[in-house]
Amino acid sequence: MAVVSDSFPVSPQHRMIPGPIDGSFDGASFSSHQASSGSTSSGTSDGSSPRSDPKAASAEQDGIVPDTADSENRRTSSDVQDRAADPPKLPVTTKRTPDDFIFEKVIGEGSFSTVYLARDIHTSKQWAIKVCEKMHIKREKKEKSIMREKEIMQLLGLHPSPFFVKLFCSFPDQYRLYFVMTYAKNGEILPYIHKVGCFDAECTKFYGGEVILALEHLHKLGIIHRDLKPENILLNEHMHILITDFGSAKLDNLPDVVEVAASSGDEDLPGARPRRNSFVGTADYVSPELLTNKDATRTVDLWALGCFLYQLLAGLPPFRAPNEYLIFQKIIKLEYSFPDGFNPVAKDLVAKLLVKNSKERLGSDAMGGYPVLKSHPFFEELEWETLHTIKPPAITPYLPASGDNEELRSDIVISPNIKPGFDEKQLSRLLDLQLREGSGLKPSDSKSNDSGGAKGTILDISPEDYAERLAVQAKNNQWHPFVDNHLILKQGFIDKRKGLFARRRMFLLTTGPHFYYVDPVSMVLKGEIPWSANMRPEPKNFKTFFVHTPNRTYYLEDQQGYALEWCRVLEEVRALTFDKRVGSSEQGKETKELKNSI
Repeated sequence: MAVVSDSFPVSPQHRMIPGPIDGSFDGASFSSHQASSGSTSSGTSDGSSPRSDPKAASAEQDGIVPDTADSENRRTSSDVQDRAADPPKLPVTTKRTPDDFIFEKVIGEGSFSTVYLARDIHTSKQWAIKVCEKMHIKREKKEKSIMREKEIMQLLGLHPSPFFVKLFCSFPDQYRLYFVMTYAKNGEILPYIHKVGCFDAECTKFYGGEVILALEHLHKLGIIHRDLKPENILLNEHMHILITDFGSAKLDNLPDVVEVAASSGDEDLPGARPRRNSFVGTADYVSPELLTNKDATRTVDLWALGCFLYQLLAGLPPFRAPNEYLIFQKIIKLEYSFPDGFNPVAKDLVAKLLVKNSKERLGSDAMGGYPVLKSHPFFEELEWETLHTIKPPAITPYLPASGDNEELRSDIVISPNIKPGFDEKQLSRLLDLQLREGSGLKPSDSKSNDSGGAKGTILDISPEDYAERLAVQAKNNQWHPFVDNHLILKQGFIDKRKGLFARRRMFLLTTGPHFYYVDPVSMVLKGEIPWSANMRPEPKNFKTFFVHTPNRTYYLEDQQGYALEWCRVLEEVRALTFDKRVGSSEQGKETKELKNSI
C-alpha cells in the first residue's frame, strides 16, 4: 500500500464536478461503477463523463468487476495515472442488485441512511452497504449532499490511499440507493477509547500519525472532510485506520452547496440565504470559524486533529459542557485546559493546533504545511513512509500518571519470566496472586445452598436475615433509593477515573449482583458496572484497582487504601454467582427465587 507522493499533481480535470440529479434517482448518476478501480460512473444524469479524459470515460461498464481492494491498496500514484490514461478492458457483468447480498446486521445509522454488514452471495466477501431512502433524501433535500459524498469517494478511488474506506460500487432500486463500501472489521476507534479510558503516548503517536497522513492526502486532492471525529475513524482487520463519512465534506475552491444551520438539517430550502460556509460536523470537534461564518478552509480538519489527539491522551474532548450551545461558547472563547498529567510534548502539539486564527495552526500553509507538522517532537522517530505497513501498538488498559501517582497498566497476562525487584508492576502481580489464592474459592465453593449463597461467604444470607437487613437499610441508609430494593453488601466513596479525569462516586455493591455508582453531590444514579462471568477485578496497588468487563475497563481509586478488599469482594461475588453457570439467565432466576422466598 502506498500513499500518494508529495509531487503528485492534481489538475483541475481530476475534480469531480457535481451533476444534476432527477427526482426519481433512476438515471445513470447512480448506476453501478468501479470507484476503486480508477474507472467510475459518470455522476451525471445524461451518462456523460465529467472528466476531460475520453479514454477514462470509455472504460465505463454496466456492471461491476470482482473486488481488487488488496491490489488497489498497493498502487502508487504513477500506477493510477497510467491506468487512468489507458484503462484495461473490463469484463461486462450483470449489474448488482440487493439480491446479490445477504444483509446480516445494522452496523451504523445516520440522519438519512443506514449502514449494514452484508455478504456477497457470489464471493462470500463482507461489505458495508450504506442504504439511503430516496423519499427521505428528497424530503430532506439531500440530493446534492448525496452526490457530493459519492463524487468525493470516486475521487479517492482514482487516487487511492490505505487510510480511507473505498467505494466499490453503487446501484439504485425503486425506493433506495445502495453504496457498497469497504467493511472495517474492527469498527470505530471511539469504543476503544471508552474501553481503555485513554491511549498511551505510543498509541496516540501512531494513530495520530495515520490521521495526519490521511488529512495530507485529502488536502492534496482539495478535499476538506469537515467532520473528523473518533466515530468516523474506523479500524480495519489489521487495526490501521480507515476514515469514512464524507457526507459533510467539500471540494476546496468549488462553490459549496447551499446550507442552513445544522439544527434544521435541510438544504436548498426556499428563501434560504446562500453562503459558502456553514456549520457542519460535530459539536465537540467543530472549529471556531465554522461557528462564526468565517471562511472554512482545510485548517478546520487540523482543528479536529487537535481535538482528536487531546481526547486520545486525556480520555475526553477538550471542550465539554452540558449542551451544544455551551460547548460552542467554549470553542469560540477557546476555553479549555489540560488536566494534570497530560503529556508535556503532546500538550505543545495540541496547543499549536487548537488556535483560533486558522492560518496560525500548525500544518497550515502559512505555518509551513504538513512537513512542519510531521516534524513536531511528539512524532519523533515515527516512520512516516512505512507507517501503513507497521504493526500498530496494542491498545491495552492504561491509567496515565497524575499528581503523585505513577502510570499503571494491566498485567492480566503475566510472563513466566518474572523480573527481580519490587516496583509497581511487581506489587500488582503479588496483589493479584493474593486475590486469586487468598480468596479461598474453589469450583465446589460456587454451588448455591438454601440460603442463596455458599456457606461462610458474603452471600450466605438466610431469608430471615435478608428481610431484616433490607428493612433496616430502607429506613437508615440514604443510598437505598438507588439500588432497586437490593441489599447493599459493600459501599464506599471511590474516585472513578476516565483518562486524566476523576470523579468522586459512591459505589454500591448489592445482591443481584449489581455494582451501582451515584453522584454524591447531585444525588443522581450515574450508572452501573455490568456483571458477567468474564468480569475481572485487578488490584494495581493499595489504592487503585481496575475492573475489566468485556466492553470496557473501569479505573477506580479508593483513597482510603482498600483497593485489595474491594477486589476480593468483587471476585468472591463473581465466582459465587457465575462459576459453573451458563450465561446470566440462571443468575437472574436465582435472585428472583431468593426474593420470592423472603
